[in-house]
This record gives sequence, structure tokens and C-alpha cells, in this order.
Amino acid sequence: MNENLFSSFITPTMMGLPIVIAITMFPSIMFPSPSRLINNRLISIQQWLVQLTSKQMLSIHNQKGQTWALMLMSLILFIGSTNLLGLLPHSFTPTTQLSLNLGMAIPLWAGTVITGFRHKTKASLAHFLPQGTPLPLIPMLVVIETISLFIQPMALAVRLTANITAGHLLIHLIGGASLALMSISTITAMVTFTILILLTILEFAVALIQAYVFTLLVSLYLHDNT
Repeated sequence: MNENLFSSFITPTMMGLPIVIAITMFPSIMFPSPSRLINNRLISIQQWLVQLTSKQMLSIHNQKGQTWALMLMSLILFIGSTNLLGLLPHSFTPTTQLSLNLGMAIPLWAGTVITGFRHKTKASLAHFLPQGTPLPLIPMLVVIETISLFIQPMALAVRLTANITAGHLLIHLIGGASLALMSISTITAMVTFTILILLTILEFAVALIQAYVFTLLVSLYLHDNT
């Protein structure tokens, strides 16, 4: 119980060197490229899920927005697989690091904004000033809309970081409580352990949902700018 509560969020090192890059690249092994004429069941299920997700996410986009299909699918697969691997014992979850999430959110957000200003300049500028705004409120609304635009990548990164970190902390706290209660009350420990199992199942769902939400918001930003 004396273990540091945030020790699982410390970047792991090997021989004094950080290995977070290797951990970040590891999920790509889970999605092998098909090399046979007839795929096995695992690859068939994988392709079916990717096709279903891409069809649902890209249905709102025009032809220009659909060129981002590979980027969006790679993003949701990376975040989802990283979140799931982080639920394994003695593992490290890169998406609990705000720096990594900002590193994903800022370039994607900037790409959608630049695309909007390049191809829909008037419509993009019109977002800063809603139609019918009274003249005295124009400067204030322009400032507010500008701030809300620059907050979007921060909201993307903080949402993902907070949800994944909170789930890991809850699992850590309830797991520690279950071990401490074993010597005090077996019945109470079993009840706590049952709660831990249910919370772990919930975290598996949260890992996938947060990957979908992150990618969906990027997709919506892209839809507004194409």
C-alpha cells in the first residue's frame, strides 16, 4: 500500500533510456497486413470492423473530406489498441500522457483549420461572427470565437487524458483496497473484488469509446472545414 499512486504513469525506461517510442509502436503488431487470398477469421473480423467504422464516420463527408479516411482509421486504431494494452497488468498507457495527446490533437486540428481557410475561406471566417450579431457585440464575439477555436485541441487532449487516467486510478485504488481487506473481512474483500471486475469491464468499454470520441471530434472539425 506504500506504492506511489502515480507510479504506473511514469514513463518506463530501460538502461536509463525511455522506451515509450517502442511501446507506442507496439500496437501496430496487432494489425497485420493480409498476405493470403483467403484471410483467416481474425483478419476478416478486423477488416469488417474497420470497414464498418469508416463507413459510419465518413458518411457525413464530401469527397474532399473522405481523403482523410486513412488518417482517421489509423488514429482510432492506434488510440483504441493503446488504451486496451494499457489495461494489462504491469503495462504502460501512453495516452495517459498529456504531451502525447497534445501531439496528436494539435497537428490534426491545425490540419482541419488550414484546410478550411484554404478551400472555404469565407465560410471559415464567417464562424467568427454569427449572422445578425448586434454591432456593439462584434468585437466581443470575435474574441470569444477565436478563443473557442484555439481551445479545441486542448479539449481533445485533456478529455482523453482525464478519462483514461481516472479509470486507471480507480482500478489501482480499488485493487489496493481489495488486498488490504483480505486480512480484515473476506466478505467485504470479495464484494470489493467484484466491483473491481465490473470496473475493469467498464474500462475496456471506455478505452474503445474514448478512441471513437477523439476520432469523431476530429472528423467533425474536418466536416466543418471541407
